[in-house]
Amino acid sequence: MRIRTAALTAAILCLPLTACGGSKDDDSISTKPKAESSSQAAPTGEAAEPADAAETVPPSEKPKAARIGDTITLSGQDDGEKLDVTMEKWLDPAKSADEFTTPAAGKRWVAVQIQLTNTGTTTYSDSPSNCVQAADTDGQRFDSTFGDITAGPQMTSDLKLPAGDKALGWVVIEVPKASKVATLQFTMNSGFADQTGQWKIG
Repeated sequence: MRIRTAALTAAILCLPLTACGGSKDDDSISTKPKAESSSQAAPTGEAAEPADAAETVPPSEKPKAARIGDTITLSGQDDGEKLDVTMEKWLDPAKSADEFTTPAAGKRWVAVQIQLTNTGTTTYSDSPSNCVQAADTDGQRFDSTFGDITAGPQMTSDLKLPAGDKALGWVVIEVPKASKVATLQFTMNSGFADQTGQWKIG
């Protein structure tokens, strides 16, 4: 009886982590922009010709890192949550739309216009500004802040985006005047999802 119990205990301990939801890659960061559809298929009526791998992707050529204007596809915490996230425009500095909300002393506002496209199978609910973080060349990191700017409307703070729909808006970030922003990150589920998209600035 003791032998059977020991064997059963060993079997349980040897079960793969997938049983406990450990199949996801933790803290994965993607800098790969979504490929344009035109580059994925051969022209109509033409057969795709085999190409040497060395000719298609030169060994010395590094993969392209996402920049402003590029789209990164990300998955959320729940099944069916998937977004195409596009950093449409970058504004530095960003000007307040009124005299009541302004940057703190020694700080400035920067802003990014983001488009979210729900490519998943379920409604995505979130506060997108909580998903954004900026980093400067010194490694300092900054979260979003509230602020109306002259460039256009803010991204909604209470997004409920059905599958197939899009949302567009500006997210404002307060940084020190001397900081040079180097990258932007977007992580679904208010920053708690496993996947993070990263875009280079400049």
